[in-house]
Amino acid sequence: MPTDIITTVVMMVVVIGVFYFLMIRPESKRKKETQKMLSELSVGDQVTTIGGIRGTICAVKEDTVVIESGADRVRIEFNKSAIGSKNTASQTK
Repeated sequence: MPTDIITTVVMMVVVIGVFYFLMIRPESKRKKETQKMLSELSVGDQVTTIGGIRGTICAVKEDTVVIESGADRVRIEFNKSAIGSKNTASQTK
């Protein structure tokens, strides 16, 4: 009888461990990388918003960035959290 309880406890620990390494840990790592990218934004960076708007950063404020988009040089202000990715030269072609 006590071995059944020990087996059950061990299986629960294994399930929790697998859940942590497959779900929680990668998500927290991705979150840290996103926070690092947002804190390193600077004027002149090419970015894409989570809504798909692509442009060049022309001003960085504490919680917002101003993006210049398109040939007509439209400027739009976004929260930093709305920036989805920072583009490299190969991504903008």
